[in-house]
Amino acid sequence: MVSDLDRSQDFYAAVLGWRFTPSDPAFGGYCNALVAGEPVAGLSPGLPGAEDDPHAWAVYLASDDLAATGRAAVAAGARPVLEPVRVGDFGSMGVWADPTGAAFGVWQPGRHTGFSVVGGHGTVAWCELMTRDQRVAERFYAAVFGYAYQELGTRHEAYAAFTVPGSERGGGIGVPAPDVDPLREAPPMWWVCFEVDDAETAAEAVVAAGGSLLGEPEEFGYGELVLAAGPDGERFAMTGPRSEDWDDHSWSRGLRR
Repeated sequence: MVSDLDRSQDFYAAVLGWRFTPSDPAFGGYCNALVAGEPVAGLSPGLPGAEDDPHAWAVYLASDDLAATGRAAVAAGARPVLEPVRVGDFGSMGVWADPTGAAFGVWQPGRHTGFSVVGGHGTVAWCELMTRDQRVAERFYAAVFGYAYQELGTRHEAYAAFTVPGSERGGGIGVPAPDVDPLREAPPMWWVCFEVDDAETAAEAVVAAGGSLLGEPEEFGYGELVLAAGPDGERFAMTGPRSEDWDDHSWSRGLRR
């Protein structure tokens, strides 16, 4: 949800190269962001009367049965935020807060199956939950979505990559380290990380387009990371290729297979 759709579209077009579908009045002005003509994200004007709600990127996890997933989430300790609702023939959605306090969406697809392209500038590279209780979060998402985990040594105090049943793709769940300032003070939340061709160039584009940086670009083992905020203060990450001269392997310590 954004306060000024035109402004946000201009921002993400400049930073991530997105193009957009027409804003649809039938769905509150919602539009899809496109890369190479394929959807990668969505933007919508704020709902009437909710202009003061926090602005944040939302992660929607897929479900074959939204009602059953909602029941499982509540049984595992989640709190309903938005009861399940049908969105035309596109699909159905609901929003819950997990036991650590992080909000997440669930999407049962109809005609709209979510983002359909990965790899390349402006696409979703990674989604991760930053929380203060990794084990509680891990148990919750394992119970509701069947996630399996692999502990990794990263810039965080604790971090595990997860995979989705039947797929090698997934994301991460971790606890910010005390010296990771932009994350340490943030509430528990899901972060979206977008791929960019060059992290330094993307960081400059954020500032030039009216956003802000939450820190300088930094190497983290898998590439160069930028933490940023958009026009409404919504936080997101970007990752570019790893520098050729980067040789610090401390991120991999403690890796268990």
